[in-house]
Amino acid sequence: MRANTEPERTSAPRPSAPALKVVPPSPAVPAKAAAVPARPAARRGPAPDVWATLALLAGPLALTAWGWSYYAAPLGVRLRHPLHALLKPSGAIGLGLGIAAFSFFLFLWLYPLRKKVRALAWTGAVGNWMRVHIVAGLTVPVLAAVHAGWRFEGLIGLGYLSMFVVSLSGMVGRYLYVHIPRSRNGLELSMEDVSNERRALITNIAAATGLVPADVERRLTVDTRPYEGLDPLRTFARMIQDDVRRARTMRELKAELSRPRAGRQPLAGRPLVEAMRLARRELSLAQQVRMLEATRRVFGYWHVAHRPFAVTALLAVLIHVVVAMTIGGVGFGGGR
Repeated sequence: MRANTEPERTSAPRPSAPALKVVPPSPAVPAKAAAVPARPAARRGPAPDVWATLALLAGPLALTAWGWSYYAAPLGVRLRHPLHALLKPSGAIGLGLGIAAFSFFLFLWLYPLRKKVRALAWTGAVGNWMRVHIVAGLTVPVLAAVHAGWRFEGLIGLGYLSMFVVSLSGMVGRYLYVHIPRSRNGLELSMEDVSNERRALITNIAAATGLVPADVERRLTVDTRPYEGLDPLRTFARMIQDDVRRARTMRELKAELSRPRAGRQPLAGRPLVEAMRLARRELSLAQQVRMLEATRRVFGYWHVAHRPFAVTALLAVLIHVVVAMTIGGVGFGGGR
């Protein structure tokens, strides 16, 4: 699994964000002309990496359902099962899954290399590497489990447990990663970059909705409580609460913009979608700035827990492969 997910930074962030001051568009200038282009937010709907994860998991999970009578049987019964030759760890299907799991597992360790070696920048943005890394990391435990016949014993059982823990912690790491403001290529934004983008976003939201910029900022304020003094667990819980409040604020704003207002028609169709896209990005940035230092602190604790399990899984898998090839029994548990 990945041993490090700490992102590259474009510049050293300042301790606190500058106050966000939005100047309303001049009355003599049409609202749309006064709008400042903001960086596009992420598209809605399942991301490509979500579809890729589901596609990669579909095969081994379907195979598990198809061969459940074999996987659920005791070891003695498996030896006489008609699917044993195919599904045993050294069988045609079992060995193929084992090779795929091992290949994916080795691939995971290329991500830390890509981050540390700047000469590899030509291979793609760090953010894209991280997304592929997570897809592979979520796939490996399932491939390995089906390869092992859903039986975990001895050293490989410890290795699989470490692999599973790393996979779960990877999801936590991904959650923390997206709570740090960054550009589309995955690089962390400076506070000045964030402040400039937020000004542009609020101006554009005001132009799209017909609201005064100050009113836009007020409506998109979710929570102003500081994160200082919270331990890692309470920090993580507060982050989840903020996400829930942010989703509720978005629903309320959408309902408000969809209703007729004095002197204005309700928003619908593409104008409503665009206004909500901008509001979603502004809410996200405001939350990320408020929790930035706390997120970095929890990220540090996360690395302390993530790395030992990742190294343990790597050592256990390498020992298993060497022993399997040396003794001649291929796969988890030998050639049974």
